[in-house]
Amino acid sequence: MKIELEQVKPMDIEARSFAIITEELGDTPLIPGTEAIVKRCIHTSADFDYAKNLCFSPDCVSKALEALKNGACIVTDTQMARAGINKKALARYGGEVYCFMSDEDVAAAAKERGTTRAAVSMEKAASLGKELIFAIGNAPTALIALAEMIQAKKLSPKLVIGVPVGFVNVVPSKELLMETDAPYIVARGRKGGSNIAACICNALLYMLDNTRD
Repeated sequence: MKIELEQVKPMDIEARSFAIITEELGDTPLIPGTEAIVKRCIHTSADFDYAKNLCFSPDCVSKALEALKNGACIVTDTQMARAGINKKALARYGGEVYCFMSDEDVAAAAKERGTTRAAVSMEKAASLGKELIFAIGNAPTALIALAEMIQAKKLSPKLVIGVPVGFVNVVPSKELLMETDAPYIVARGRKGGSNIAACICNALLYMLDNTRD
């Protein structure tokens, strides 16, 4: 069997990939203003389910873009997600990326209290006193801690990206977040991951770059 390879220049591969995604999506309905985020999630995962399982709270994209434009920082629940976010693009607007999962004080507090480092790291982030976007791709306990702080009026994030992947408490943690009044982007169900959390952040940053004069 002869295998036919598509001839694409290296600098054109991403554009060609997005063209294929657009073509295969066809007339799948997407919420206006969210298309770039959905397509980048599909591009990252090759999983077209994100066209259906991504949920967006009203005006969350515009709120997130405004926050990033004004220097909001991003907090992740894994070093992998932190590594995947385009920090140069974020720095153009004055923001930084934080991940406290490896911090000694977080590990010590989690052990003492019998909870997870992910939950404690969210509490540490809340104490920063900065405008924050949370990108959660791994730990449902991080999402639960955020939801509890939001409900208790101890935290008012500019956006929570809730896309932890897995089985234990993953689905309920996402549903819990969606019951708060915080702006959110959630991958409903079991799918997600640190790569998806990072790519949503990058999609927002690239959208913001495209609006620059």
